[in-house]
Parts: sequence; structure tokens; C-alpha cells
Amino acid sequence: MRKLILALFLGVVCVASVSAQQATNDSPASKEDIERYLEVMHARDMMTKMVDAMSKPMHQMIHEQFEKDKAKLPPDFEARMDKMLDDEMKSFPWGEMLDAMVPVYQKHLTKGDVTALIAFYNSPTGQKVLREMPEVMQEAMEAVMPIMRRQMEAMTQRMQQEVAEMIKESGAKADQKSQASPD
Repeated sequence: MRKLILALFLGVVCVASVSAQQATNDSPASKEDIERYLEVMHARDMMTKMVDAMSKPMHQMIHEQFEKDKAKLPPDFEARMDKMLDDEMKSFPWGEMLDAMVPVYQKHLTKGDVTALIAFYNSPTGQKVLREMPEVMQEAMEAVMPIMRRQMEAMTQRMQQEVAEMIKESGAKADQKSQASPD
């Protein structure tokens, strides 16, 4: 009888322990959980590297713009624009932006999610992803920039055509009104 009571007691303790652990895993992630996750991901360092990776194609766009419009632009255009871009990127409140993201992560991730993510990013594969991500992002930006540039140019051209048509229509309506109204 004692063994049966002991077995039942241990069973109840195990079930309660699993239930408590599951409730903890399903509970919302705390601010500290998210901060730990961002720390494990080296989020601040990664953000700095991604900013550097993003700025390279932007510098390339500045160079291409200078080469295209060299006759219209001052000789120091590229240097001034590069400096302005670098200064702007450095002045962004990246830390404040990361802090603002914490509640968003808390809204979408449970304590269990964050625990699993931390375990992944502490694993060799997770560490490789973290090491490679800045280069992946840079290469991805370089790959998509020509597509984005082409799309932006086409969109700009379509918008300019639409504006020209609107101006033309507006002018025609104004002419009609002036011809219809007696002087």
C-alpha cells in the first residue's frame, strides 16, 4: 500500500512539475528574457555590421549618380554625399531602436520560444548563422539593389508621366473654363 501511495505521489509531483514547466514555457517572455535573447544574438553588434553592409550599396548608388551626372554636379559631390550618409547612419539611435523592439518580441514570443531561440543561437549552427548573417545581408543587398534601382526608376518615370498628364488635363480644363466664362 505504501508503495502505491508513494507511486501515486510521485506521479502527481511529476505531472504538476510538467504542468508548471509548460505553463512557464507558455507564459509571455519577460523583458529580461528578450534582452538575454538579443544579447545572445549579438544584436547590437549585428545591427552595426548590417548598417555597414547596407551602406556599401548606398555608397555605390552615390558613385553611380555622380558618374551619371558628373557635368551637373560639383567635383566634391561624391565625397560630401558619402560623408553625409556615414554621418546619418552613425547618428541613428540604434540602441534606442533595439530597446523599442523588446515589447514587440514580448508580444509575439513566449518564454519557451525565447528559451528555444537562445539554445539555438548558442549552438554551433546558431553561432554560424550569427557570424555569416552580416555577409549574407550584404550580398543579398548587392543582389537586390539593381532590381530595386530598376523598379524605382520605372516607378519614378510612371509617376512623372502621370503628373505630366494631370498638369495637361488641368490646363485643358482651365482653358475650357476661361473660354466658357464671359469676360
